[in-house]
Amino acid sequence: MGQRGGRHGHYAPHTDGARTFLAALPVLLIVGGTIYEYFTPTGFYGAPLFSAAPLVAAPFFSLRAIVWAGAASVVAIVLVHLRFPDSFRAEVVTEIVTVATVTALACYIHGIVRGNMEQLASAREIAQAAQFAVLPEPAGRIAGLVVAVRYEAAQADAFIGGDLYAVQDTPHGVRLIVGDVRGKGMGAVAAVAVVIGAFREAAEQENSLEAVAQRLERALAREGVRRRGIDDFEGFTTAVLAEVPHGSDVVRVLNRGHPEPVILLDDGSVRMLGPEEAALPLGMSELGAWPDRSTESDFPAGATLLLYTDGLSEARDEHGVFYDPVAALTGRRFGGPGELLATLAEEVRDHTGGGASDDMALLAVRRV
Repeated sequence: MGQRGGRHGHYAPHTDGARTFLAALPVLLIVGGTIYEYFTPTGFYGAPLFSAAPLVAAPFFSLRAIVWAGAASVVAIVLVHLRFPDSFRAEVVTEIVTVATVTALACYIHGIVRGNMEQLASAREIAQAAQFAVLPEPAGRIAGLVVAVRYEAAQADAFIGGDLYAVQDTPHGVRLIVGDVRGKGMGAVAAVAVVIGAFREAAEQENSLEAVAQRLERALAREGVRRRGIDDFEGFTTAVLAEVPHGSDVVRVLNRGHPEPVILLDDGSVRMLGPEEAALPLGMSELGAWPDRSTESDFPAGATLLLYTDGLSEARDEHGVFYDPVAALTGRRFGGPGELLATLAEEVRDHTGGGASDDMALLAVRRV
């Protein structure tokens, strides 16, 4: 199966230890308040700790747990002062009323938070549906190639951004694209949809990658006329197109200002597929016109072609050092494209300390 990187574990999730502590915190606060109130002289009260227990439970636990935390706090207060009857005075009643009031407020806060979480869940479902519609997951096996894809969004709770990928089996071979649309938000998503739609149509109809690239150029030009704002003049898309002809052990690559793809050979060596001539990204034809030229390279059985966006090659560590995929992958072997992409995603998270600033789209195909 093609593999799509999920939002889980993206960049800085709660650790298991933090979740365990959070689950135990209301109990710890009640116990702490009880100990404080029991061992301190008359006039010292644990109301802040008792009141904090239902408040902490409000955003994270059920309504029943909030009420339980408030009731347990009140019971603890009463039991402590029953042990010392002479200390049961008006201040204790005030303390109980305070805890009860805070518990009621915590229940109200819980209702608001739950409503917002339901709206967020609905938005996430819509975003996920949009991603599957714009970037459908390719089949895991296409015309003798094992295929895997992965999308890692840098922004929390985001499913899709300006990175794109597509794989299509055509009469001319298996054609692939990985690209990166300038910009963020729904404008970038709209441009992704334009590029993917134009690619799928052109990949079937055009005889060469050069012609496919020109179709994409024209599609973005038409989209730019319809758009408004600064993107009308500065919008562009970096992209790399690849073609694996049926029954052939070569791959053709056409690069439009995008990070260079690499081939991982069966012996552990890694080869970068650089263009013979630099070319402008798609959507910048008004700055000049250069003929597109694809380059052809060996793609033997057992080799893996890796295409990626700059979320991989420009991921920086705390010292500003970029992640180097060629150096990182040289001398290593992987069980399949899915394992390769999962390893890359994990290593980028480690390299950046969980703080990647850009989305990352990965596409790998292996010749069997």
